[in-house]
Amino acid sequence: MATVNYSVPEEVKQAFNKRFEGRNKSAIISELLMRAVEDENRRDRRRVVMNELIERSPLREGLTSDSARRVRDEMRGGL
Repeated sequence: MATVNYSVPEEVKQAFNKRFEGRNKSAIISELLMRAVEDENRRDRRRVVMNELIERSPLREGLTSDSARRVRDEMRGGL
């Protein structure tokens, strides 16, 4: 297991310690970090899909709901 050091404001540290008193804080922080990574990965995938929707739009100025839905469904199969 790796050790990671981050600086946080003292009030954040105190609130965290108070809220999670008696619990495995390393496990909680690991879970929070993993959630942050997963959230960022989802944002990246959404950006890719949105860019693909824009690129595949016949007019690029206006994407119909039906064509957006078709492209979205195709892209979901690949994610």
